[in-house]
Amino acid sequence: MGSADVIVVMGVAGTGKTTIGPLVADALDVPYAEGDDFHPPANIAKMSAGIPLDDADRGPWLDAIGSWAHGRAGHGGVVSCSALKRAYRDRLRAAAPGVAFLHLAGDRALIEARMAERKGHFMPTALLDSQFATLEPLGADEAGVAVDVSGTPEQIADRAVSALRRPAPAA
Repeated sequence: MGSADVIVVMGVAGTGKTTIGPLVADALDVPYAEGDDFHPPANIAKMSAGIPLDDADRGPWLDAIGSWAHGRAGHGGVVSCSALKRAYRDRLRAAAPGVAFLHLAGDRALIEARMAERKGHFMPTALLDSQFATLEPLGADEAGVAVDVSGTPEQIADRAVSALRRPAPAA
């Protein structure tokens, strides 16, 4: 993946998208955008109340992220977005065909423990089950890599950048 690509840092809540995304963006020398900032207030209120978002809720949010990614095409960027379903990633690719995905993946117990330590975030740990139930890992035909979230943020970011810089296998 080249430096002009837009990387979508994806995964369930608590995998470290907001922590790892800026580290990856710094290493690639491109801007970072926080996916949560693209949510309309109604989505944040719903999640804060422990109510999972449905596809209709996610549509405007995915379109806003896709628009940002489209605007960064050819310049590069990193944006966080759970992108849990293939259909969501397809929607982002339709808006910005050059996007690639960095799937932060890990053990549910580790992720839940990290979520429990977070302060001031609107996503309660009660929604983690719905996130895992919704998650569709990257398909073999999708541009991107999966990186394990064990270790320090710096270790995770280093693994991610190394994986993103590896040449794509010949088809």
